[in-house]
Amino acid sequence: MEILGTTLRICVDDLDAAAAVYERLTGATPQRFERGGVSVAAVGCFLLMSGPAAELDILRKVTATIAVKDVDQAHATLAEVGARIVAGPVPTPAGRNLIAVHPDGSVFEYVDRKVTAPAS
Repeated sequence: MEILGTTLRICVDDLDAAAAVYERLTGATPQRFERGGVSVAAVGCFLLMSGPAAELDILRKVTATIAVKDVDQAHATLAEVGARIVAGPVPTPAGRNLIAVHPDGSVFEYVDRKVTAPAS
């Protein structure tokens, strides 16, 4: 499994205010999208999330997002080391992801940039 980078996940109350701070810190323009009732702004290596408390409580359990070359390969490697896949692989607006619990109990999201074409 080739790891390409890591994104830090931050839950915030005011997404617009937080995005402005992280935009200034990183010099990157926020990329915004919605997923499952949660508003998201990706700014450099930061993933800012805002939404209903119940949704954020779940999202806070995921330590970090790890970019990989291929989610299917990550799935296979994670299974080999005894990780438990709790979600995915599924398509997202930016590619595919899965969520895994490592044998030590750490929870990570793995993502790739392989955008799948919508079904016609």
